[in-house]
Amino acid sequence: MKIRFLRLPWSNPRSKIEPILFEWFTLIGMFLFAAWLLGMKGVWQLLLQSDPTGITFIIIIIFCIATLWCGTRSRELDRQRQSLEQQIANPGTAPMEGCWASAYWGALRAKPIDSGAPMDLLSEQTHGSHATAWWVNGLQLKLGLLGKVIGFSMLAMQIGHMQSFDQSQAQDMLRELTTGLGVALLTTMVGLVANILLGMQLTRLDRFADELVTRAQTHGLKIKA
Repeated sequence: MKIRFLRLPWSNPRSKIEPILFEWFTLIGMFLFAAWLLGMKGVWQLLLQSDPTGITFIIIIIFCIATLWCGTRSRELDRQRQSLEQQIANPGTAPMEGCWASAYWGALRAKPIDSGAPMDLLSEQTHGSHATAWWVNGLQLKLGLLGKVIGFSMLAMQIGHMQSFDQSQAQDMLRELTTGLGVALLTTMVGLVANILLGMQLTRLDRFADELVTRAQTHGLKIKA
């Protein structure tokens, strides 16, 4: 009796398409597990309670929304790559609606006056929206630095308001001073971590989009020839 194992698309050694959507789901699973673990340790409560400015919460929300966008973008890029490979393998089949590669090849066959226009259009479709995502990624880091500035400003104002040092009030004074320091350090840390994790996702999207453009352009050279 022979046992047959299920062969997934990304397990086929002949397949040249990288499973970008599967990779994103794997990453989301790791994020969810890490979030659950931090919640069990009370880290989320500590972060939100130690930041009265709310910048930490804003960075977390921006990161979650941007990560979901990366998922939808991964799905679209995977869909476009599947359609491209299908068109190359079976030229007679009808292209998928909104197929970027088919539109690019059609523009090449039309021989436009501006020979670089088809490639510019394809590059805009594959990479255009990534520029905004990279700006959002930088925004997370800037918000963290803004929280750092606000935290140290709070610390400086609290020191400036100190008239005299009374040992009986030392505990209250230290609590007030550490509030500004906590805002400065926590917002910077959260901004850096969010910047790194989102940048990792965007780098992967850019690389997959580059491969899609290269594959479409390689087949497009045969059409022009």
